[in-house]
Amino acid sequence: MSEHTAVVEWVRGDQPFTDHAYSRAHDWRFDGGAVVRGSSAPTSVAVPMSDPAAVDPEEALVAALSSCHMLFFLALAAKMGFVVDRYRDAATATLARDDRGRMSITEVVLRPAIDWSGQVPDAARLEDLHHQSHRLCYIANSIRAEVRVEPA
Repeated sequence: MSEHTAVVEWVRGDQPFTDHAYSRAHDWRFDGGAVVRGSSAPTSVAVPMSDPAAVDPEEALVAALSSCHMLFFLALAAKMGFVVDRYRDAATATLARDDRGRMSITEVVLRPAIDWSGQVPDAARLEDLHHQSHRLCYIANSIRAEVRVEPA
């Protein structure tokens, strides 16, 4: 078992609040010192109350899932003797009403493109690498959304 932390901080400052026109921009602070600017998605709360340059929670979720899948994929590929030179995933998440009628991330599609050195896994081995990566991924195991892997 392990525990993971983040500090999320929003400060009102001198802006009004009860009119709902306050900024949704805030900071995410991580134990290693990284600070990421967060905000609501502009599709949820209009600009200027949202910061389109910041990371919204939906983007963070799809990035976390993609990153988790990639890290397991790299570990498994290395264990099997395959050399990965580059891994790039243009992942997407769909926000829609789920089977309970609630807005949620209902689907995530991972689209990894991988460059290899030396021996390249055949299609069946590549599919198995992705299947095992998905099965092991902590984030995929934690969400209700359907996750599909569509290698580029």
